[in-house]
Amino acid sequence: MNFFIILGLFMLGAYVLQVLLTLKQIKHFTKVYQSMRQKGKVAIGRRSGKVKAGTIVMFAVDDQGVILDCQKMQGVTILARFKAMDQFIGEDIHYLDKYHPKFRQCNRLLQEAILNAREIYVRVQAGNYQEQPAVSPLTGAALQLNLWKTKLQMKLKKEC
Repeated sequence: MNFFIILGLFMLGAYVLQVLLTLKQIKHFTKVYQSMRQKGKVAIGRRSGKVKAGTIVMFAVDDQGVILDCQKMQGVTILARFKAMDQFIGEDIHYLDKYHPKFRQCNRLLQEAILNAREIYVRVQAGNYQEQPAVSPLTGAALQLNLWKTKLQMKLKKEC
């Protein structure tokens, strides 16, 4: 067989495997979310990772803001699964900030996800949360190119 046909079949197989494992991860997310939703409101925070590990944290919260359950998913691959974080159960989500002792024990990526969940929860509770539309990859690349162009122009002006 031709080398390119074998390579193409290998790439197609890897893509299909990735799609199947992604669907399995989404199913796991939905199952965890539904179980937490039965306990109360769910605050979800995320810290997306492009090259580094991405992190998602979910807090099941009662009407007063007390955390009833907490789960985190952190990893680079589609094999990441949710794990319980029992240290936050019983804490008030309003007080989870950079000065909280249990918050300080978490890694930086998890801290960013927790702050994101807290911020969104507080803004939704206050009634002033607006979902930001996602930027397409093409638009993001165009914005990045414009940023680089502006930086280069500013450097050239400083040198003159």
